Formats: sequence, C-alpha cells, structure tokens
Amino acid sequence: MNFTKAELQKEIFYKTSRSGGKGGQNVNKVSSKVELLFSVNNSTLFNEEEKELLNDKLQSRFNKDGLVQVICDEERSQYLNKEKAIERLIVLLTRALHKPKIRKATKISKAAKAARLENKRINSIKKEGRKKGFEE
Repeated sequence: MNFTKAELQKEIFYKTSRSGGKGGQNVNKVSSKVELLFSVNNSTLFNEEEKELLNDKLQSRFNKDGLVQVICDEERSQYLNKEKAIERLIVLLTRALHKPKIRKATKISKAAKAARLENKRINSIKKEGRKKGFEE
C-alpha cells in the first residue's frame, strides 16, 4: 500500500444526507448518512499503471460521474460513518491493487504417486471383499 489514510482524505469528497434506521427523532434532523466519492483518474497517489488496474477492477463501483462511491449509514454519528467509509475505500483500493502470485507448475513426487497408488490398491482389495459370491 503506497498511500496513507491522511493522503487519501485530501482527495475524498463527502456528501451527507439524512439516514433511515435507528436513532429516533435524531434521524429526522441530523445528516448522518455519508456518501464518499473518490476520483481514481484525478488522484495523485497512483501512477498510470495502477490507475488503469483500479479502473478495471472497480468498474462496478463507479457512479455516473466516474467516481468511486462508498455509502455508509450504519452508525448514528456522521463522524463514525465517515471513518467506516474511509476504511471500506482503503480495503477496496488495496484489494484492487493486489496482484496474485503466479503459480509455478511442479511435478508430483514419486513418493506421492506411490502412496496414491498404494491407497487405491488397498481400497480395491477392500471393495473386492464386499462382492457377493466371493466366498471360496
């Protein structure tokens, strides 16, 4: 991860609105729902290659303006919702930038092959004994 929470916060925009759910009368007067907006293309935190990767992997997260959108309205407090939204964005970005290791093909060892064949032989003998008319 080549970015910090503080650097990320400089490039984030927030929209707040009234949230439904728990909170009683407070819900009707406090804007606690947070909509976090982040522009990948205008970001200075990522190079062109990373931006391309983020654009590919986060395609479904973009809104009509081309911004990554994270919505949080779980908590009663706007501050806590902002914190949760930032955490979610960080998780999204780090997962999108993660490159899985390329698997190296390896041969099955002779011992492993022998063990598998031995196991098959034992099972075969076991099942052979279950057949009807096997009594001699």
